[in-house]
Amino acid sequence: MRDPIVQIIRRTGLQPIVVTAPALAELGTRLAGLEHIGLDTEFLRERTYRAQLCLVQLATPAEALCVDPLALGDLAPLAQVLTADRVVKVMHASRQDLEVLLPIAGLTRPVFDTQIAASLTGLPAQVGYADAVRRFLGRQLDKSHTRTDWSRRPLSAEQLEYALDDVRYLLPLAERLQEELERLGRLEWLAEELSELAEVRALSVAPEDAWLRVRGLRPLDPARERLARSLAAWRERYAQEHDRPRGWILDDSVLRELVLQVPRTLQAVAELPEMPRGFVKRHGAELLECIERAQVPQPPPPMPDRQRPDPVRSALIKKLSSISQAVARELNLVPEVLATRRDLEQIADGRPDGALLRGWRRGVLGERLLAAL
Repeated sequence: MRDPIVQIIRRTGLQPIVVTAPALAELGTRLAGLEHIGLDTEFLRERTYRAQLCLVQLATPAEALCVDPLALGDLAPLAQVLTADRVVKVMHASRQDLEVLLPIAGLTRPVFDTQIAASLTGLPAQVGYADAVRRFLGRQLDKSHTRTDWSRRPLSAEQLEYALDDVRYLLPLAERLQEELERLGRLEWLAEELSELAEVRALSVAPEDAWLRVRGLRPLDPARERLARSLAAWRERYAQEHDRPRGWILDDSVLRELVLQVPRTLQAVAELPEMPRGFVKRHGAELLECIERAQVPQPPPPMPDRQRPDPVRSALIKKLSSISQAVARELNLVPEVLATRRDLEQIADGRPDGALLRGWRRGVLGERLLAAL
């Protein structure tokens, strides 16, 4: 039976896109009765802290269609489906989409992420959707509209076709991946990886943890780490409150210089490289408050030596890496899927909370690394 929503849309001569509340309500009712749906989004995030949801693409075993959130505003009927436990949402590289949908629909779950599943079959951790479709389904996708401004209306037929391709093959791709992982005996691995997508905290940045996303900051002495936490948390809260990209508030390079140089006066802040004009006048006092709260000694302690890594630690990480790569070859996995360098560093540093000491990774690799220690 053909999708009644699409029949209505096509009789009006429009593209397969839902733009009215009655059509969305009818679509929500139909989707709620399915076991699996394909899901993707298009969004814009260049000028705001929070991404602007511009398009939602959905696939059923029979049809693929779009929902226009800019025309609808209220997506409640769709939100009920996205949060329904009985409907599995099949997505590819889902984290950003889940983050975008979170304030609109709540936590989208349960999710079958085809990128995660594909990586457990032996493909790279960041394998693209088009590549996975080509490898498993033999279909070549057009990626000519990658840089489309999805907030502009009207959308052309070509743009909608491109958007629909992003969900059209999700369900058959998930089926093929499920079959392959069952053959390999790795469905439990997949279930464990997917369970992490049900953690709301993984989809948002707590201001206190924002410093971890600033490149080039570590390693830091304890005092500068306190300062990095304080400055990054201030920037994150300001960006959230004013809905502006954090880089527009203060660039990472400038924040890094604040942490490394620890200026104590407004003049010293203004003299930092790349410090924007006018920023010190508007926010200099707030920055000095962050520095004062961090209680960095004066003069600040010397920075940890980045040029001379501990040779014993380096040799140990190299040894652990050799073991990890050997196990990855045995399992026909890309090494980074099994263990990242950061994972290996955590083992070398004696940290018991790393990914390699939990779940399936501990069984296939973690125990061997511990034995090597």
